[in-house]
Amino acid sequence: MTKQQRKEIDDLYNLSNNTAKKEKEEKKKAKEREKRIKQRKNEQKDQFDFDTETVIGMTNRNNQKIQQRNQSRMTKKQAKIIRKKKRIKKVIKTLLLLAIIIGGICFALISPIFNIEDIKVNGNEQINSDTIVSLSQLQVGQNIFRFYKEKVINDIKTNAYVENVKIKRKIPNKIEITIEERKQDYNVEFLNGYAYINNQGYILEISEQKLDLPVIKGISTPQEQIVEGNRLNDDDLEKLETVIQTMNICKSYDLDKKVSSIDITDSNDYIMEMDEEKKIVHLGNNSNLSNKMLYVPAILAENQGKEGTIYLNGDINGDFKPRFREKV
Repeated sequence: MTKQQRKEIDDLYNLSNNTAKKEKEEKKKAKEREKRIKQRKNEQKDQFDFDTETVIGMTNRNNQKIQQRNQSRMTKKQAKIIRKKKRIKKVIKTLLLLAIIIGGICFALISPIFNIEDIKVNGNEQINSDTIVSLSQLQVGQNIFRFYKEKVINDIKTNAYVENVKIKRKIPNKIEITIEERKQDYNVEFLNGYAYINNQGYILEISEQKLDLPVIKGISTPQEQIVEGNRLNDDDLEKLETVIQTMNICKSYDLDKKVSSIDITDSNDYIMEMDEEKKIVHLGNNSNLSNKMLYVPAILAENQGKEGTIYLNGDINGDFKPRFREKV
């Protein structure tokens, strides 16, 4: 082998080595480049998530917010479910309560335990108890709940003597009726008999017998209106106020029992009769009644046993002097 050939072989070997070395270096550079690119991508990924456009550095904070939001949504949903369950429970309880009430009502209306066994009447003096029970239309054996109180009260109040009525159910089987009666205060002349009235002018009863009460004469209420349960007309009711006032004054002087009648025909001259004293008293109108009645006890005492008329129908506060005129 010549020297020239050996040199060429050496050159080829060196070239081959250099080429391999260059390839190795290029591979190394390529790996380093890939590493740098991968590292850069990782760094970018640490900064941005391009799919969600969310800053990764804020991930923990956002995750907390998302969790809180999800928890809030869950809490609202749970609260809604709880409210719905409560509503359902409330409806069920209401239905059960209604069922119990309806069942109780049905039992009370059907069960013989609540059939009336006794009807008691209180407060009645003028009307007997049987009349009250008859007016009420209540019967022994009737269910204690199967009547309307208002109807029973109105039925009983058809009697003129009855002013107020109270009905009380005493469970399980008793009824108590309490009556407040109107009181007879005056006789009113009517046809051949008398109508009994109270201080309110209610006509309580019509009878041929006169009660031991003052008689009111001269009423203007038409005869056809003198019916039990009715009242006197307005004119007579106004005059009745004067009668009541006069009787109250007489009572203060112990004279009320001596008054036998009061004539109200003329409102300018009420006439009071005292049969026991054989005296007629002209009171005039309803002014100064108290002052007028002051003279009556003294005149009666001075003229005891004498029949005559007492005149009080003038102006007591003026020059008028009360006087007694004996009947001749």
